Amino acid sequence: MQFKDKVTIVTGGASGIGAACCRNFAERGAKVVVVDLNGEGANSVAAEFGGLGIGCNVGDEAEINAMIKATEEHFGPVDILFNNAGINSGREIMNTDLSVWQDQWNVNLMSHVYAVRAVLPGMIERGAGYIMHTASMAGILMSHGNLPYTVSKHAVVGLAEYLSVTHHHEGIRVSLLAPLGVRTPMLGDTDKPFATTAAGPIKEPEEVAEQVATAVEEERFLILTDEIAQTWMDGKNNDLERWLKGMRRMQDKIQSLGGRDP
Repeated sequence: MQFKDKVTIVTGGASGIGAACCRNFAERGAKVVVVDLNGEGANSVAAEFGGLGIGCNVGDEAEINAMIKATEEHFGPVDILFNNAGINSGREIMNTDLSVWQDQWNVNLMSHVYAVRAVLPGMIERGAGYIMHTASMAGILMSHGNLPYTVSKHAVVGLAEYLSVTHHHEGIRVSLLAPLGVRTPMLGDTDKPFATTAAGPIKEPEEVAEQVATAVEEERFLILTDEIAQTWMDGKNNDLERWLKGMRRMQDKIQSLGGRDP
């Protein structure tokens, strides 16, 4: 799918990968809606290219529906939906409050469900639409020291695969972004143990945005940000027991260096 004149929503668009994608898509001619809990930040990014900024708690279905309605009233029906917003505030199973689990479930997974439910019927009726999901490699492999993030992102992978299989014949295309380390606020200090040991090669948001845009134009499902990610995936798929042993060794190394960043 080409971006020119396509009404495109990007959640988590006020910073990081989301903001870089908003700018990239706008340069390609998209009518971009920047959505973020930080409404001021969303408006600031949107103002750079004449887009629409909307403050929205994506973990709330009513707010998602209101955001979709505002988009349609301003630009028209949604052509491209990029479910990119996410949070990673959890830690281990015994020291993460259940309210944190619920917050991550709402933002990292249910926000995708709410948004897809809002736009999918119209896309099917028109016979075309594009839906993207950010899962990170945590959804395919895991994220050391953050169980709720790992679990919720695994669920996003399942959702994306299901939508791709089930609605492809109706003209719906789906992509899954699974980045390794990207220099964003979520990754934190790139000199700390997790980033240097487990996050892989650190990419800039602008690099990832270019990879995402290219994948959409090629209508390619899986978007990996570094070649090493495919190697890691192959290792898990080919020999799960060996992969688990390797991940345990990495966990030991992270712990010896001071653990997952707070």
